[in-house]
Amino acid sequence: MNSARQHHPSRSPGLGRVLVSGASISGLTTAYWLTRYGFDVTVVEIAPQLRPGGHALDVRGPGLEVAERMGIAATLRDRGTNLAGISMVDASGQETFRSTESTLTGGQLDSPDIEVMRDDLCQVLHEAASDSVEYIFGDSITSLVQDESGVDVTFTAAGPRRFELVIGADGVGSGVRRLAFGPDERYVRVFGDMHISVFSTPNFLGLDRWQVIHTQNEPYLGALVMGLRKDAPAKVYLGFSDPASADYDLGDVDGQKRLMAKRMADAGWVIPQFVEHMMDADDFHFYRLSQVRMDSWSRGRVVLAGDAGYAVSLGTGQATSVAILGAYVLASEVAAHRDDPAAGAIAYENELRDYATRHQDTALEYDSRPGPTSDGEPSEAGSDTLPDFGSLTLPFHLKDYSALVRP
Repeated sequence: MNSARQHHPSRSPGLGRVLVSGASISGLTTAYWLTRYGFDVTVVEIAPQLRPGGHALDVRGPGLEVAERMGIAATLRDRGTNLAGISMVDASGQETFRSTESTLTGGQLDSPDIEVMRDDLCQVLHEAASDSVEYIFGDSITSLVQDESGVDVTFTAAGPRRFELVIGADGVGSGVRRLAFGPDERYVRVFGDMHISVFSTPNFLGLDRWQVIHTQNEPYLGALVMGLRKDAPAKVYLGFSDPASADYDLGDVDGQKRLMAKRMADAGWVIPQFVEHMMDADDFHFYRLSQVRMDSWSRGRVVLAGDAGYAVSLGTGQATSVAILGAYVLASEVAAHRDDPAAGAIAYENELRDYATRHQDTALEYDSRPGPTSDGEPSEAGSDTLPDFGSLTLPFHLKDYSALVRP
């Protein structure tokens, strides 16, 4: 695996070297704030570049307040999905329900929240901090050895380095978590039976700021397609419910595509066309609803952020905001405890744990509800099951950390 450095800024001695694993939403947000506080930040990302594709994500509540403090909220609104509504169709393509008040991915359209595609959000975060951060793409951490003053890190491709703090922001399958805390089975909790994939396809339905969904029961499976512009690719979600399909190789994308194609073999509407395009998609993602539950998010000078430490679940529309908020609190508390980063990690957990846990508990209850179906009367098809994510947002008092910002 080749190591590529996107940017290597001049170094300021004595400010503290921090390694962030993962150019994720939490990783990029953490990197931004650490540089604002005067730290010397390196981000290592296993992918050769910012990861393409991904879901439509929601920035709301405290996450939106952090975006405002970063000065990126207006840009996110400009790049938002700006959807106008959703239709549900039966197997023949006949519309059974329509709403111009909410969507399945974003909730109520008249809310102040921002729905934005994951790759657009990461690009905005990357642009906000790229002049001050060193990026190492196409590489990953292979070992962490810490002592009282720092952490010795080895990489797959780059030479060994030493940092005062290592932050794992590398998702549910975090490599940093495995190295510092132990195997995934101790912390990753799969719940529900839903298996979901998301990828881009040609917008052959000609959708413009619109979603269309088709689902069927026994077994439950379905598709959601979202087109933001007629002249741009559409985003497709395929999903099926089956408790017996829990085992799959996270690294075998072709195998995941074959599994999804097999499950969708008898689906109606235009799902067979989606499956054909899926097989060639280069931005395919596959996952099962899960959370990460841990007794502690830090081990000395190694600390976890976002999904790596407290994955909530995509189903409640809060995961992105919790990740952004968590990254901000982590960077800020580390800055507030500059001479003792381990104490900063503990202070971060004390600030955030109750908030993250309450969102996780809500997700367990909310994601267990049955999804909308495209059969039957319109009230059954959508009006009672389209989400109001704003009602699930919990309040959080953000401290004023502005005095920590370095000129």
